[in-house]
Amino acid sequence: MIKKILVSQPKPTSEKSPYFAIARDFDVELVFRPFIKVEGLTAKEFRQQKVNILNFTAVVFTSRHAIDNFFNLAKEMRVTIPETMKYFCVTETIALYIQKYVQYRKRKVFYGTTGKIVDLVPTMVKHKTERYLVPMSDIHNNSVQELLESKKLDFQECVMYRTVSDDFTPEEVAQFDYDMLIFFSPAGLNALTKNFPDFKQGDIRIAAFGPATAKEVEDRGLRLDLKAPTPDFPSMTGALRDYLNKQK
Repeated sequence: MIKKILVSQPKPTSEKSPYFAIARDFDVELVFRPFIKVEGLTAKEFRQQKVNILNFTAVVFTSRHAIDNFFNLAKEMRVTIPETMKYFCVTETIALYIQKYVQYRKRKVFYGTTGKIVDLVPTMVKHKTERYLVPMSDIHNNSVQELLESKKLDFQECVMYRTVSDDFTPEEVAQFDYDMLIFFSPAGLNALTKNFPDFKQGDIRIAAFGPATAKEVEDRGLRLDLKAPTPDFPSMTGALRDYLNKQK
């Protein structure tokens, strides 16, 4: 019987989140506890990449973390970002977040609609003369690089932040009594192993979002009980609701 589920993400800010409806409908306790956190590089670490921010005329942002760490590093290195700098963001929400650091001007902020960089690229191609800087996490694949190279854009990727384990306190370790764990990245499973080196799955169900996360579960010799997205359930909440219904 599933009564207590750990969701390895921050608690949703909206009361309308499907997670809260699931908790009510199935009388389960949902605990939101990220296994990982994002940490910015220091100016000294960033300089080792030999990247000069002022050599670029545009920046590509795929997340708020990228924005925070770009402007924090610039401040730490005493680099004044010119007003002519252009910003290309994967969503309007991320684009609006830039206001935290600079005055928002429509002529220099561009954004996509789907959250995927592939849908932002046509706009970048219209500005082919720009030299693009692409801040990344230390954990990333070559898909962005290959996409931008295929469009013959002038760009450079750089690491500005890293994903690290958000360690559990001794109290949290002692109270680790969940019936189900939900993971959203391979890094979350790395953190599970770090915090619980003697972890035994037993009856604990494990859910994974995304093929890379699902593969990581299986590579670690753990049993994968639920995975999303699927053709029927593109979201983890949809897949979880279906799973709990069947358990019922």
